[in-house]
Amino acid sequence: MSSETIMTVPHVNQKKPSSLFNILRKMWDLKLGMMGGVIIVGMLICAVGAHLIAPFDPYEQDIMERLLPPSFLEGGSAKHLLGTDSVGRDTLSRIIYGTRISLIVGISAVLIQVVIGVFLGLFAGYYGGKTDSAISFMVNVMMGFPFILLAMSLVAVIGPSLQNIIFALGITGWPVFTRVTRVETIKLKECEFVLCAKTLAFSTMRILLKHILPNILPSILVLGTVEIARAIIRESLLSFLGLGIQPPTPSWGMMLAEGRDYMLSEWWLAALPGFAIFLSALGINLLGDAIRDIVDPHMRKS
Repeated sequence: MSSETIMTVPHVNQKKPSSLFNILRKMWDLKLGMMGGVIIVGMLICAVGAHLIAPFDPYEQDIMERLLPPSFLEGGSAKHLLGTDSVGRDTLSRIIYGTRISLIVGISAVLIQVVIGVFLGLFAGYYGGKTDSAISFMVNVMMGFPFILLAMSLVAVIGPSLQNIIFALGITGWPVFTRVTRVETIKLKECEFVLCAKTLAFSTMRILLKHILPNILPSILVLGTVEIARAIIRESLLSFLGLGIQPPTPSWGMMLAEGRDYMLSEWWLAALPGFAIFLSALGINLLGDAIRDIVDPHMRKS
């Protein structure tokens, strides 16, 4: 057997790792990303299975057991692990059900932002000229207007409810997606594959949707994770001000507002939902950073 044959034998059965395996390996290397993923999975489990996980009905009141401290504090009860609120509702159950509200608002609002922002960004970046100037002017106006004032005005006009808070957050948060999409489109429209598509007389919509959009999806995905965390925080802020989710629906922001009158005595009433907001935003941001490190070619390890 020749030396050339001997050298080629070991390579016959080698297989390259799958892309999914590479993604999981990189996620494992990014320990903080794994931590964020665990937090998000926990939130999803709480949101989907709230009716199975929560020990009590979040609306059930028991005046005889009002303002009980968490079980790890003096006077706490193992029956109510995180205590009860001012009307005797179980705090743990309300936090678990509040996860569902936060994720619904965060994901739905960002989907609205993506649809509006990416659509406008594609057209602004691809056509340029007056179209770009008009869309960029709208973006600058929206980003120059204080978000909280605009959102409060919208909710005050259309009324506070779950659907309206999603609409208000979605309609006020699209400019950041427009800016990112516009910049990426300007870069991509000069690439050879786009110029070839123009030469072949492909329609504008086909070029935008089949050639440009798939190449900017990683950037949109990373930005979307960050914006979900921001939407959750904004929903909590509006609910805290009484312009978001209305009682008795369990919402982290509403629980914060209900607990502010007891800050000096029963501090946990505000601290526990506040920690839930912090933990969810942290988990989403950590996961978003990990996704960025995986999909951004400049961040990949050689």
